[in-house]
Amino acid sequence: MSILAIMKNIIALGVLPLLSLVGAATIAPRDAPTYDAIIIGGGPSGLSALSGLARVRRNVLLIDSGEYRNDPTRHMHDVLGYDGVTPAYYRWAARQQLSYYETVTAVNGTVTSIEALNNNTQFNVATTFPNGTVDTVSARKIVLATGLRDILPSTPGLQENWGKGIFWCPWCDGHEHEDQSLGLLGPLEEAASLVREISTLNSDIIAFVNGTDTPDARAAADASFPNWQKYLQIHNVTVENRTIARINRLKDGGDPPADPSLPTAPEYDLFSVDFTEGPSVERAAFFTSFPDEQRSDVGEKMGVALYGGRLAADGSRGLVTNIPGVYAIGDANSDNVTNVPHALFTGKRTAVYLHVQLAREEADRELAVNGTTVTRREEDFDLRSIWNEMNPRGLLYAGEFKE
Repeated sequence: MSILAIMKNIIALGVLPLLSLVGAATIAPRDAPTYDAIIIGGGPSGLSALSGLARVRRNVLLIDSGEYRNDPTRHMHDVLGYDGVTPAYYRWAARQQLSYYETVTAVNGTVTSIEALNNNTQFNVATTFPNGTVDTVSARKIVLATGLRDILPSTPGLQENWGKGIFWCPWCDGHEHEDQSLGLLGPLEEAASLVREISTLNSDIIAFVNGTDTPDARAAADASFPNWQKYLQIHNVTVENRTIARINRLKDGGDPPADPSLPTAPEYDLFSVDFTEGPSVERAAFFTSFPDEQRSDVGEKMGVALYGGRLAADGSRGLVTNIPGVYAIGDANSDNVTNVPHALFTGKRTAVYLHVQLAREEADRELAVNGTTVTRREEDFDLRSIWNEMNPRGLLYAGEFKE
């Protein structure tokens, strides 16, 4: 077995601790901005932004609370080169690589507030560290990579088994349960849309709508998915409207764990669904539709606008928010795309824009000291050159230069 497979096996068994983060030593506050940028959040988007800024030797601090939306899942998928690894292994490998760049640092901690100062040219970030100390550190720019949190019903057995045979993302977890008996967990008005999304993977489907089959819900379904009843009939989907009492795990598809060197392998979970009345029903896996929310409120508290519950970010300007100097990336932002490749892309995109903006500000200061001004055309030419130099076409290409 390869070293990679051995490491993946170790983490799959849950015995490898969180590595490659600087310890919880306090960070002394400074009168002037200490860092070019502070990234809040250490998931894929935050790590990608840290990498992009490390490559141009920006002085950056990443603060990671250690909470991740995809932590409960067994494996991470659809990330070429890392397909099938555990989320913990991916983060560990990323931090190992980033440790070779001397201008960036990562620490464990929870950011509690961000204060904008001096016309948004400085941001003070208050952080509580695992040892209980609280400190404030400053930066010229802020990147919010704070992620989302799934809002799960209190149904017994659901939260305990979340991410292990019960999932919301077909790309992330569906392939491992292909051609198995599937249950849908969500309201009636979303049943047809869920079937449409999963139809290439599963055909034996029951929609557990948990008492939501009402006249109002049927009217909502008619509005959102005309002919939904006919569509469910075409796909032989049964609608189960009884109230769910609990979900019981009968088999664990991760025990024993699959060969960690494989990008994908079947996971044979089995569950029974108990109701408040009548017999139970067994299913091998569940595809769900539950709401989510911002994992952290630090962006909203500092005045970042929300759009549909997401941090509003301008895709034409590097995902900057309504607060100049503050960017929002990954699941938390308003482009409503939630997967690891997207998170990596947004991190790189913001890293490029942020670096270009810093370079502009630095150029303006340098020229002002020398009593020199530049025309807008000359300045754009310089910014475009910076953009093109650090943004080669490839997997994480961040698009054409835009003002």
